[in-house]
Amino acid sequence: MSFFIFFKKYSAKRRLWPVVFLSAFLGSLPAASADMPALATTTPPLAVDHLDPVIVDPTLSLSKVINLTMEKYPDTAWLDSLEQEAAAIDQRSQSWTAGASQASIGYQSIASFRLNYATAAVQVPLWNLGQRDAQHKLANQAESSAEAQAADTKLRVAGLVRGALWDMALMKLRYEQAKSELDIYQQLLDTIKHRVELGDLPRADELLAQTELLQKRSAFTLAEAELMHSRKRYMSITQTNKVPENFEENLVALKEIQQNHPSLVAINSQIERKQAEINTLKAVGSGQTTVVAGILSDEGIDQRSNKAEFFNVGVSVPFGGSDHTAPQIAAVNVDLNRLVADREQLVRDLEQAHHEAEHNLEVNQVELGTANEQKTVSEELSTMTKMAFSLGEIDLMDLLKIQSRTQQAILNAKERAVMLQRDKALYNQAVGIMP
Repeated sequence: MSFFIFFKKYSAKRRLWPVVFLSAFLGSLPAASADMPALATTTPPLAVDHLDPVIVDPTLSLSKVINLTMEKYPDTAWLDSLEQEAAAIDQRSQSWTAGASQASIGYQSIASFRLNYATAAVQVPLWNLGQRDAQHKLANQAESSAEAQAADTKLRVAGLVRGALWDMALMKLRYEQAKSELDIYQQLLDTIKHRVELGDLPRADELLAQTELLQKRSAFTLAEAELMHSRKRYMSITQTNKVPENFEENLVALKEIQQNHPSLVAINSQIERKQAEINTLKAVGSGQTTVVAGILSDEGIDQRSNKAEFFNVGVSVPFGGSDHTAPQIAAVNVDLNRLVADREQLVRDLEQAHHEAEHNLEVNQVELGTANEQKTVSEELSTMTKMAFSLGEIDLMDLLKIQSRTQQAILNAKERAVMLQRDKALYNQAVGIMP
């Protein structure tokens, strides 16, 4: 009852508008819809002469976009170098010697005794006890670490692509809503101008409608700019302007961070590699044991002298060198403990990210229901307002206020539907699941 009393309060302030005008204007208002926005449709005239076009590719999937992005990602060279390093360490562990062998040749002449000496020797470094096994384990850890770093990098790339796609979807939705409202208020202004010329409406209504149109035009320009920014960000990340037609994800059933999370696996593999490096340095001990084999030829100038040849073998065993390897071990140990500290921080960050993703998902599930209910109420109120305005119960200002609230309610419902799908993808990202 109070609602219609409010309408009657303003009934004497305005002339009745023809029902023909009302059906032309009010009937053009868009209906509510929670459908997913298309990322690339026919682009309406731009407010600013700047366009970053994207193309929807029906054959393109989210996982394929991530794979293609990974191929062009700046970290690719670094990941390749990790693989090459692991292969080099493995090749060294397969060697029969612990280092490069050495060959030496010498000649000595003693003129006073008329003697000539010729020497030849080969020096071969040997693996210390357990050193080769330690080197082989280091090669395995280096290979595992390289694979883990690649998996972790791919997960980070997936997060960037997911975020860019859903950001673009939200910006597209807001852009379409702003364009729709701009068209509506342009039609309103044209109709009001005509009615003012006929003397059915005061000049103040035309100025009011023109003010509203300028505000909508400004909102449209800003929405267009945000859309272009989101497109450019996507193209910068993926190095392509093609987007998948559908990139929605099913929510995984994981309720907490697992130990096989790619980020945890990656940092654990780095820690294990550093431990393998320390074991390798310890296996070297004081240095490499070497074996030396040589020949000595002794021959005098006098033909009556005898020619003698000697064969000798020797073993060189270093000792007392632990003080010299200690700084190297300490340096690797510093890196090891830095990684251990980083792992502890990573666990906390992953738990926090999981909590936020889970909380946002739960909030948006509830908010979507509220937004849909608000949209229904607003649409019903909008219908009543149109009827009241056609009967002269309310003025233009009240109509614009209610229509603005209705459009905002419709936009909120659409946004919550998109945000819920986005939060599913971000939750999967938080628990380390690839699409």
